[in-house]
Amino acid sequence: MKTTLRRAISIALAAGATVPLAALATNGYFAAGWGTQSKAMAGVATALPQDTLVTATNPAGMAFIGNTMDIAVEAFRPSPRGYTANADFSTQQVPAVDAATGAEFNATFPTGAFVTPGTYDSGSDWFAIPSFGYNYVIDDRQTIGVALFGNGGMNTHYSNAVWANFAPAPNQRVTADGQLVFATNPPPAGRVIIQNGRPIPVTAPVPGTVNGNPNGVLTAYGPTGVNLEQLFIEVPYTYKFGDGKQAVSIAPVLAIQDFEARGLQPFRALSVHPDYVTNNGKDWSYGGGLHFGWYGQVTDQLALGMSYRTQIWMTPLSDYKGLFADGGKFDIPAMFNLGAAYKVQPNVTLAFDYQHIFYDTIAAISNPNNLDPQACRASDYCLGQKSGLGFGWNSMDVFKLGARWDVNDRWRLFGGFSYATDLLKSNTQALFNVLAPATINWTITTGATYVYTPKDQFSLAIEYSPKSEINGTSPSITQSQTGSVYMTQLDIQVGWQHHF
Repeated sequence: MKTTLRRAISIALAAGATVPLAALATNGYFAAGWGTQSKAMAGVATALPQDTLVTATNPAGMAFIGNTMDIAVEAFRPSPRGYTANADFSTQQVPAVDAATGAEFNATFPTGAFVTPGTYDSGSDWFAIPSFGYNYVIDDRQTIGVALFGNGGMNTHYSNAVWANFAPAPNQRVTADGQLVFATNPPPAGRVIIQNGRPIPVTAPVPGTVNGNPNGVLTAYGPTGVNLEQLFIEVPYTYKFGDGKQAVSIAPVLAIQDFEARGLQPFRALSVHPDYVTNNGKDWSYGGGLHFGWYGQVTDQLALGMSYRTQIWMTPLSDYKGLFADGGKFDIPAMFNLGAAYKVQPNVTLAFDYQHIFYDTIAAISNPNNLDPQACRASDYCLGQKSGLGFGWNSMDVFKLGARWDVNDRWRLFGGFSYATDLLKSNTQALFNVLAPATINWTITTGATYVYTPKDQFSLAIEYSPKSEINGTSPSITQSQTGSVYMTQLDIQVGWQHHF
């Protein structure tokens, strides 16, 4: 047994080191489910163990899987996803003069930062996500296994500089109250000089001003986006008790995540660690936690299950300690599952799962971003501080309903749907969520399993999440400008299961 399990763990570690993981997930940044048959049923698995990836939802289910191995890969397309910025930002009329013709007129200037109007789709449309699981029956009461899977992630890649209008021109002078200084013609006119359709910034020293953007360090340039990937390795141990129809489990969880941000240069001005905000390449973080589960076959028709995965405590993302709250801490939130499965007919099973993801316990995710940035240093919410600006996410509740029909000895058919509650605490949290447009509410699934031999079966799962859009504002930074973030998702997974 030790040799077999050691080999399974070695395969899992090797796969994790060489294959990309989830780049954007469905329920916030968590996957909708794990295991091909479970995914075909909208992710239900707490009270319906069908493969070794059940440990990702409820490790106690491994007690009823037998000596089994699963290998699967999915093609995930979280697109189109992106944002729309409307042309309703605040403006003001300023007396101006054309540098070439001397013509005088009133120019329209924005009153502050704004996102260039338009609709912008993120690139990077397809991602390959592998999973692997192995379970070994020690005796009639105990099992031990290992599973590798992508817990989730988020990815955006905009070819444009999203925050291009969030900083002064390179070396432009700025007054003590934050006003940009532009060239004007001599008094008494004092009109702003316009050249080639744009005002001319003053870069020479002026009494009572400072350099608002030394050598352009705050100037945004594309591409813009983030990439977060999370790999989990679980080692579940299960123990059956009573009449063998119930089991409990404990599973140590090892987590590895990587993160990269690009194009966030203007936010250096709001950080206590300005050199650790953006464009520092890929940074890695490591950590662990525990996953507990219970499963019980209450009657011949009804099964119940419950699990709790603790918060996964991660090492800080030190290369981005100026972006995330509390010096780059980006722990992974805890998760709770409660489920029931009921056989309405000998060959038809309905299953329901309730899932709660504790996003509101992670400062980098839950801290609001609708605060006045000018006051952050006096109030401990600058980027990188303990209460630093975040994504403004709530915890999430997910409701899943799935059905399984055993057509005959060869074929099983699946279907399901799930609903996830809204993430944003308010519609004034839009700013950072351009980077992570986690808008999905509804997911519809289907799939099938073909039993090729008594030991081998192949499964297919298809998930579709129709376009979901959240309208919002960021009044503390872009004043009256409105906009939206949106996403659609398609996921296709194929899996092979082998019984030993």
